[in-house]
Amino acid sequence: MSAQRPAGYDYGSTPPGPVSRAELAKLEASVLFTAEDEQALRMAGDVLEDQVEDVLDVWYGFVASHPHLVAYFATPDGTVLDDYLTRVRARFGQWIMDTCRRPHDEEWLSYAHEIGLRHTKDKKNQTDGADSVGPVALRYMVAFIYPITATMRPFLANKGHDEAAVESMYQAWFKSVTLQTALWLQPYAADQW
Repeated sequence: MSAQRPAGYDYGSTPPGPVSRAELAKLEASVLFTAEDEQALRMAGDVLEDQVEDVLDVWYGFVASHPHLVAYFATPDGTVLDDYLTRVRARFGQWIMDTCRRPHDEEWLSYAHEIGLRHTKDKKNQTDGADSVGPVALRYMVAFIYPITATMRPFLANKGHDEAAVESMYQAWFKSVTLQTALWLQPYAADQW
């Protein structure tokens, strides 16, 4: 984990989320997430640790090249808020390492819920006091699974691991991103769903 906590990074101090450990186990089973995936993610953390800024450059380049995505970091009149992008970027980098190294415990579940809330009408812009547009559309939360996954493979291959190890890390990353996205979407859904 980062030596310095990014601004607004509240891991370990967020209220409990609504998903129980038993429900998480079912969700993990649904995405075929196993103990081997946990090990592969730890290996991925070692591989990615010194590449986080490069990964973020790719992701932020992707967002910046799509006006409908960068709009979520802009004022309602379309002025991009560079300080907002910078603050979120630091937390996004921390999320990469958390994805690889944090155990799936109550704190992890609570922070996953918090991340989801920060994209909805309930908490969008509050953490950074940003004068930005409202909630991120749910469809983009789902759609972002692909670029956050597909762009990771070259970084996982950068340290000379054989193809089987790279594939193992890549599949574990894909499962984890899908799993976390499912958790992030819970605040978008009414309780009856």
